[in-house]
Amino acid sequence: MNQRVLAAWLLIAATAQGATRLKELIAIQGARDNQLLGYGLVVGLAGTGDRRQTVFSAQSLTNLLERMGVSVPPTAIRVNNVAAVMVTANLPPFAQPGMRVDVTVAAVGDATNLQGGLLLLTSLRGPDGQVYAVAQGPVVTGGFVAGGLGTQQTVNHPTTGRVPNGAIIERAAPSPAPGAKLRLQLRQADFTTAVRIAEAINKKFASGSSLVARAENPAVVAVEAPALFAERMPEFLAEMENLTVEADRPAKVVVNERTGTIVMGKEVRISPVAIMHGSLTVEIQTSFSVSQPAPLSGGTTQVVPQVGVGVKEDKARNVVLKQGATVEELVRALSAIGSTPRDIIAILQNLRAAGALEAELEVI
Repeated sequence: MNQRVLAAWLLIAATAQGATRLKELIAIQGARDNQLLGYGLVVGLAGTGDRRQTVFSAQSLTNLLERMGVSVPPTAIRVNNVAAVMVTANLPPFAQPGMRVDVTVAAVGDATNLQGGLLLLTSLRGPDGQVYAVAQGPVVTGGFVAGGLGTQQTVNHPTTGRVPNGAIIERAAPSPAPGAKLRLQLRQADFTTAVRIAEAINKKFASGSSLVARAENPAVVAVEAPALFAERMPEFLAEMENLTVEADRPAKVVVNERTGTIVMGKEVRISPVAIMHGSLTVEIQTSFSVSQPAPLSGGTTQVVPQVGVGVKEDKARNVVLKQGATVEELVRALSAIGSTPRDIIAILQNLRAAGALEAELEVI
């Protein structure tokens, strides 16, 4: 396995923590996405649609044709060019009729490929059963299937695709109109960030001793619009969401062992610790030699395996980290002892177990 290709390692270590707009940190309570779901048909497939085992595809096509005045028994049609699909979409907050959103299409039968298909008119419903959008259009897949029996090549998942701007919103999203009293939800709950947000809003809009915002808990900041903006809430929200705040985040190291990716933040600190790292390699090789019998001996030629075992152990390499070591020092130290991303993952886990890693270690 090529560690340099498969196990890329990523370090995010900002030298200075920059301010972030409130727009990226908060959302207005109640103004959220709503998920939509629908069942439809994709037609125009080149023989890669559902087979006869998928009964509901033929039934759906029969019902569709019957509404168009064509009566055909479900058992009398072949559906190789038709696939039954589930259609999903996200209805954004404050979406208005006539706006378009993307939809995702996924096969629910035994169709093998949706490439080149056309999604027929499909109603998308919310959890309340109401139709909020209708979707139709060509399906774009992120994969393909090429070749034939024995030489077939599949890339990604050709049974799932998207229809860009494929759904037209027919009903307004159930989002409450912003009033004079707002509740701002933090995307990541944190006491420090919530207090800083309230301080930034008060500094901008508060007059005298009357406060405009206060942090209720680490996830919610309550805001009451000033009288100046009582009739101009969009302007108040526009000014408020462009305020900048230094978001505080916990020290965390995220490790993806499947890909060898390591992400560490600037806040990670290392306690005084000594690291020794070495490797043990056991290599077993088998070679085959031919044993030829002597002439006129009556023997037969035999293949004799020759097994060789080699053991190699590298000398331990060590590095010492002093009090208050930063992420940059940790990276340089681990690189100095020749650690690969896989080795670094094991070292980080050992550091956490030893209590020397002053951060949360999350393995995904």
